[in-house]
Amino acid sequence: MKKPLVISLVTATLLSTNVYAQSMYEKFEAMQKEMQMLKQEVATLKKEKNSEPEAQMAEKDTDEEEAISIEEEDDDLEETLEFFDSKISQLNKATSGNRLKFGADYRFTLDNIKYTMADKSKAKNDALMTNRLWINMFWKANNELSFRAQVAYQKAYGARSGASNPASSSYENFDWVTNENAYDGNMRLKNAYFFYKNDTFASLDVPWTFSIGRRPSTNGHLINYRDNDISSSPMAHTVNVEFDGLSSKFTLSKEWGTYVKFCAGRGLSNAAPKFSYAPYAETTDIPEIDLLGLIFVPFNSGQYSLNTQYYYANNLIDSVSPTDQTLGFDTVGGMHSFTANLLFKGIGNEWSDFLDESTFFISGAYTKTDPKDNKRMLYGATDENGATQTGDSKTGYSYWIGAQFPSLISKDGNWGLEFNHGSRYFRSITYAEDTNIGSKVAARGNAYEAYFTEYLVEKYLSMQIRATYIDYKYTGSNGFFGATSGASMEIDKIKTAAAAGDAASQAMLPMIVDKAQDIRFYIRYSY
Repeated sequence: MKKPLVISLVTATLLSTNVYAQSMYEKFEAMQKEMQMLKQEVATLKKEKNSEPEAQMAEKDTDEEEAISIEEEDDDLEETLEFFDSKISQLNKATSGNRLKFGADYRFTLDNIKYTMADKSKAKNDALMTNRLWINMFWKANNELSFRAQVAYQKAYGARSGASNPASSSYENFDWVTNENAYDGNMRLKNAYFFYKNDTFASLDVPWTFSIGRRPSTNGHLINYRDNDISSSPMAHTVNVEFDGLSSKFTLSKEWGTYVKFCAGRGLSNAAPKFSYAPYAETTDIPEIDLLGLIFVPFNSGQYSLNTQYYYANNLIDSVSPTDQTLGFDTVGGMHSFTANLLFKGIGNEWSDFLDESTFFISGAYTKTDPKDNKRMLYGATDENGATQTGDSKTGYSYWIGAQFPSLISKDGNWGLEFNHGSRYFRSITYAEDTNIGSKVAARGNAYEAYFTEYLVEKYLSMQIRATYIDYKYTGSNGFFGATSGASMEIDKIKTAAAAGDAASQAMLPMIVDKAQDIRFYIRYSY
């Protein structure tokens, strides 16, 4: 083995091994493991050479000069390994003793947005430009305990012209979407939590985890594919908002990939202001909004998986006034939600390279409202049958299918197609979905999406073109949970009534979005 070749191999190992690892800590650990393996291989080779009989040496035509040369090459190899080992140690010391690691994710986005209102008028923004920056932090105390955090910044270029109107902008900084809304120039905390894992639970051979803090609950399961991001744990068909809470996962079968995960979070705390006669005491305002959930995955082979999720959210809200947001919220009731999906990471068993690198999924969701007292949830003065009762529970459903295929241009790029449909009374909690025209999976109607992603510089710099089109059949898809902003009325019926001269229907038409379109281009640096 020649020294230049050794250096090339070691350098390639250090620079390319696990280059797509999730954190710098994992990269350092991977490099150290590779270094130890190389050292063990060298020691083994030297041991075999030293124990080789002279006859065997003679048979290989190895004379004294060649033996000396081999000895020198072995010494050079050891020196090379020691050199790189020293560099890794220095790098570890320079990054807080191989504990605290940082990552950056910057994205420039250009959106072309168009709306067609129910009265056929138009609203648009030909070129909405935004900056988004995520700073990721990771600190690992040992193999069981780690800490992760993420701060975020997202803002439109310059100042938002309409952000100063208190009647229509007080929800801009609402906690569920504070880091997904292109609002102001502030850096805000997006995630912060510790993560504990262990291979046994109460002396049982059950691997488990526990985590508490500001949860990574946006960009979850399935919605992450379009941006090639690592999924957070919630199923994004029905949950995609920021919240604070805890989770605990228990692996029931390693062979089948079976696990159950318990989740709990709080979306709003009832507490008086700091400078009041009783700081942080409960008030007569909105009570706490809590969510309890269960994720159960009966099977996950790595290629095929079946995933389910249930949650119940209590004390859900609606705006008091549709035109003046400064009047605040009203509590309207709770909601049950169930989601199940099938995921195929690679289609078939080595049928073709194209299918091996393709992904397909189908997801279904069901929701049922649990109105409080005589509150109306998801319907207005009357329901779809014209009845005027209040306190009625409404059920809804949605289905979502998608596929992602490898690029025909490059090795790492991809393109995808997605479609979802929502019924009249379907309601998801997906306000933080990264779609500027409103959550597509929340649509009461049909939504279509296509995207094309290419990597410009390895896995670090990428670009994407994405088109999203939503054809709403009912109102309230992006509202809250009550009759004020979330009421589901059939748009075609409102149009018909307006055409017949109904004044109330005519007044509603300019405020109802019938069709929405967003064509997005982004360029993104991530490391």
